[in-house]
Amino acid sequence: MPRASRSRRWVAALLCPILAVASPVAPAQVQNLPDLGEESAGVLSPQMERRIGESYYRDLRRDPAYLDDPELKAYCEELGRRLIAAGPEPGLDVEFFLMRDATINAFAMLGGFVGINSGLLLAAQSESEAASVVAHELGHLTQRHIARSVSAAQRSSMASMVAMALALLAARSNSQAAAGAIAGAQAFQVQSQLAYSRDFEREADRVGFDTLQKAGFDVTAMPSFFERLQRAGRAYDSNAPVYVRSHPLTTERIADVRNRAQAVRYRQHVDSLGFHLVRAKLRATAETGVDGVRDALRHFGTQLAERTYASEPAARYGLAQAQLMARDHAAAARTLAQIPREAAHPMIDALTARVKAAAGDQAGAIAIYRGALARNPGVRYLELALVDALQSAGRHAEALDLLAVQARSHRGDPRVFELQAKSFAATGRTLAQHQALGEYYTLTAGPQAALEQFQIARCAGGDFYQQSILDARIRQTWERVLAERADRGETKDGAGRAPAERSAPPPVRCP
Repeated sequence: MPRASRSRRWVAALLCPILAVASPVAPAQVQNLPDLGEESAGVLSPQMERRIGESYYRDLRRDPAYLDDPELKAYCEELGRRLIAAGPEPGLDVEFFLMRDATINAFAMLGGFVGINSGLLLAAQSESEAASVVAHELGHLTQRHIARSVSAAQRSSMASMVAMALALLAARSNSQAAAGAIAGAQAFQVQSQLAYSRDFEREADRVGFDTLQKAGFDVTAMPSFFERLQRAGRAYDSNAPVYVRSHPLTTERIADVRNRAQAVRYRQHVDSLGFHLVRAKLRATAETGVDGVRDALRHFGTQLAERTYASEPAARYGLAQAQLMARDHAAAARTLAQIPREAAHPMIDALTARVKAAAGDQAGAIAIYRGALARNPGVRYLELALVDALQSAGRHAEALDLLAVQARSHRGDPRVFELQAKSFAATGRTLAQHQALGEYYTLTAGPQAALEQFQIARCAGGDFYQQSILDARIRQTWERVLAERADRGETKDGAGRAPAERSAPPPVRCP
């Protein structure tokens, strides 16, 4: 058996028990992981990191816990961009996303992806506390800790290095990854990795602290939050917060960050309204059942009655969100009207429009979205919500005009192409519908699914210009299909040909 083939089988066997415990990806999907090459490669390149990260992220997007909420994502991106601009790599390309998970955790992934659990935002008592954790995770990314961990073990076998890389990746989203790594790797390698992990945690603390300070946040929030999590870990032992288990909070680490905070001049940071609104939305929508909605109504109603809120506008926003979920549209509209004008925010405008739409006033909702965009140009979730409202009103021509601009400026946003496909289908434009679905699947399901949609579009007719564009996309997508097959080690087809020998895409067979 060829050496590379034996190595790949060993990788699959080794990764199955690790990912079964540590990752949202099922063991059967291990075969779809990229092949990291011959053992002599030793170190993960940035390109390879990105391929692994993208593959892992595609799987996470299909997880029911993935929070596909443009408003919540926009806040995470805004917070992340502010920190990145103050960090050691101001141009760092990072994809931020949210998971609906009550556990207190955040995790950095290979290739520039940072996940934030909803539990972290709800547990943080200030925006600076939440920012301190995100800054720490960005420290792991800028210092390429996972790739450096693999590099440190470069004299080990390729299979062990791949296992270590994937175990570290999974550890950021599941604290049980350490147990899987111990089961799947040799003892001396585990001990070596634990040592590097401690060093990397301290390095991420230092980088994150500097970033937090330069971004204008309260640096005392970092040791304060770490100390509170450490106390919770001692109190609950095995049920300690996930962040304590996956990022061991040693006394030494906390003392180091505390000493750094005491050495700089104190700077008070006022929490943004967006931070409080995001927390209120997460709290209001945590449970969508009848009991959950009633609990949210009681929670925000009590806050307002007893004035125990951190932000009155956010408490009213949360109550209105719960009232909308309870289908009490009139009450939600009254609650939103009580928010002072000086507390203006696009999220409040968006909720006001949703209440209008739910009450049957689509024209009113569209007017609110247009007014909000005039005051806040470029806010993505307002743009997408306006398109959605236009589609609900049957105004697909207007929606497509807006989406044409979006498709040019935001090609990495799958929601744009999903909305395009909906309006194209509603107006009977079959070729454009499947072409848009091809772009959507390129970003979500992968190149094979995208190729099928482009081929369906090719069979729908069209003029020479449209057919030429589709032919180009089919060739480009086919190249991606071959590249991913090569990554998975599928070096031969039924005729014994290697991927490089099959450069031409399969012929399109129209019915």
